[in-house]
Amino acid sequence: MISPLAYIHPDAKIGENCTIEPFVFIEGNVVIGDNCHIMAHASVLNGTRMGNNNKVFHGAVVGGIPQDLKFVGEDTTLEIGDNNLIRENVTLNRGTASRGKTVIGSNNLFMENCHIGHDSVIGSGCIIGNSTKIAGEVEIDNFAILSACVLVHQFTHISSYVMIQGGTGITKDIPPYIIVGREPARYCGLNIVGLRRRGFSNDTIKSIRDAYRHIYESGTIVSTAVARIKESGNVTPEVEFILNFIENVSERGIIG
Repeated sequence: MISPLAYIHPDAKIGENCTIEPFVFIEGNVVIGDNCHIMAHASVLNGTRMGNNNKVFHGAVVGGIPQDLKFVGEDTTLEIGDNNLIRENVTLNRGTASRGKTVIGSNNLFMENCHIGHDSVIGSGCIIGNSTKIAGEVEIDNFAILSACVLVHQFTHISSYVMIQGGTGITKDIPPYIIVGREPARYCGLNIVGLRRRGFSNDTIKSIRDAYRHIYESGTIVSTAVARIKESGNVTPEVEFILNFIENVSERGIIG
């Protein structure tokens, strides 16, 4: 299952039942789990820790050194979970001294030519679209979908169940459950299709919509809207998740 035309450093650790195609390049400080498939001309570089059942497509560079002038060769990692699809020419950089590691969860799809910068944290069940670029130290939570050619500024936090329209530039944090688009980026409504696909009930979706009406459609500042939501008594777990993101998680402030 391993081509004699691939280069694998003798110190690399390769799991069971892996397929490694011709012209793959794997450096020494690498761990690859079971049942992984590394396709021709892909590179898996020092510091990569990959779980099981991952597919790395042609020309991808996994574990490349950070595109950060402060990086001076420190020992850092890229940690990848299970069942990820890493398509053609994707670049996933390892961490810097700032956080020490870039972390990617499981069951994600990284589409052709997208980039994940150093020290970023990507959850599970995410889709990162073609040519989308994620800067360093970005956090993207579970089940977020970023369409093609999205640009995400460093230190930004994108919450769960978000849908971002293609070509959007993101410079502020994005709270959960919403669609974001236009220029400049702004709230465009609930990600209703995504929520229904994930099993959210109509009542739950209604409570989320009511919360965002206070936040984005009442004409009040965010802190006032949050206070009104709390006073309403209709704080479901999903609404509490929104409020916690706004009050305790977001550091850059949420989009308008």
